[in-house]
Amino acid sequence: MRTIIAVAALALLAQSAQAQFEIDRSVMSDGYWKVWNDDAQKRIDADIEKYRKADAEIAIDGIPDGAEVAVEQVSHAFFFGAHTFNFNQLGSKERNDRYKALWGTLFNSGTVAFYWKTLEPYHGKVRFEESDRDTESFWNSCKEPWKEPHWRRPPPDPVVAFLKERGCRIHGHPLCWGNNGWHTPSWIWDDFCPKAEKDALAAASGVMPPGHDPKFPMGVKEFGRDDGVKKGVKSWPNSWRKIFGKLSEDEVAKLCPTYFENFNRLTFERIRQIAARYGSAVDSWDVCNESSPDFHGDSATGKPFQKSGRYGVTAGDLCYNAFKVAEECLPKTAWLNINDYAMNPNYVAQIKDLMAKGRRIDIVGSQMHLFNPKESANIAAGKGPKHLTPEGVAARFELLAQAGRPIHLSEITITAPDNSPKGQMVQAIIMRNLYRAWFAVEKMNGITWWNVVDNCGAPGEPSISGIFTRDMKPKTAYFAMDDLINREWKTKAAVNAKDGKVAFRGFKGRYRLAWKDADGSAREKMVDVE
Repeated sequence: MRTIIAVAALALLAQSAQAQFEIDRSVMSDGYWKVWNDDAQKRIDADIEKYRKADAEIAIDGIPDGAEVAVEQVSHAFFFGAHTFNFNQLGSKERNDRYKALWGTLFNSGTVAFYWKTLEPYHGKVRFEESDRDTESFWNSCKEPWKEPHWRRPPPDPVVAFLKERGCRIHGHPLCWGNNGWHTPSWIWDDFCPKAEKDALAAASGVMPPGHDPKFPMGVKEFGRDDGVKKGVKSWPNSWRKIFGKLSEDEVAKLCPTYFENFNRLTFERIRQIAARYGSAVDSWDVCNESSPDFHGDSATGKPFQKSGRYGVTAGDLCYNAFKVAEECLPKTAWLNINDYAMNPNYVAQIKDLMAKGRRIDIVGSQMHLFNPKESANIAAGKGPKHLTPEGVAARFELLAQAGRPIHLSEITITAPDNSPKGQMVQAIIMRNLYRAWFAVEKMNGITWWNVVDNCGAPGEPSISGIFTRDMKPKTAYFAMDDLINREWKTKAAVNAKDGKVAFRGFKGRYRLAWKDADGSAREKMVDVE
């Protein structure tokens, strides 16, 4: 039954994709096309040819000289992905099937949610497996799914199994993140900081710590949702800023030794627990997320906690220790990624410092979010930011390449100015040109679109940044993306064998070679071009 449904969903997508993407240049200003001019496009094409293609010479025993060989690329070495946070949550079986059909066709990589707060809503109660509240039938009957605490947070087991069945790269996100509102469970403070330490901190600072003041309720509801998400997100860092305005880091550490000991222990025990379950199944991990703004020259200070300007407090030497534990408990075949939104020299300095101190970092993650529809409108008008021009893209990734590691563009948001036909075309053109520029970067190994479906982002994220509408109808950006991934960047050719070999040049990936022997028998061979 599953196979029949998948085939039907794929057929619907294939039918949609028949309307191949055609650029309507008129929706963009002359200023935009002056930036993305023919010379810039030629440079991008040249770099794509140089970095994303390879020459292949395949030996085939017994193939007749002159035999025509059909060369067809069946998959990419480059990772084109998206997060899977709305798995089975879109409200109907038809929508869910169309969503699932994207992996293994458009996408060959999926990012799986491992956010601590919703994965472990209560200490020891980890949502690895699917429960009744995670089923498709639950979400199909849910009138306001975005109000549920586990919206966009499906349990990992069924998602990992689904991606493995589709032959996709599986990427876990994140193992560690210092964000006290969206990632760190409030039960660590509630259950593992003794009342005496909470009282002492409040008395010494004159500030009621998070969860200690009824004005900032941090009590845990079912599945661990804070009592008022936005209030919870703001209360943690705001309270800690007030505390550090009164007390030094050393004073805070002396007042709450038990809390910080537990905070560190639980933070890194979590990595071991996840590694024990998924170590052989998940291909890569964001080991530490968005930590560089708190890096100030030394990633291994030995302090019991790390003061964070954005998040309040994190575990001590969070990034250094996260990679240390990940190296110890994850297989060597798993890629260990660092991930950040801050694309600046400090991020590169952090990566170099971590590696100099012996930490293994396999891939550098980079984010790019155009959350505001006005940003896309400004780009269309030729008034976009410099880092999103062809020259700006090249400069940004030349900076990140200084770390000497491959780059994963791990979170991408490009919002339509609006969902009118013109607005959708603007989104599609911005996406197409940026994807081409990113694909042309030498060190780039993958691009991951963030919210695939409209109105499925986190609070504060845009409602029209998907490549599908909320009812899973493809938008213009879907056609543009499909055109790049499945047509422009896939090699299909016919060549003739010579001296028992077949030679061709194509995009890196897996190929099917098909020919006929001298007796007319059909033959084929699968090969990888790297």
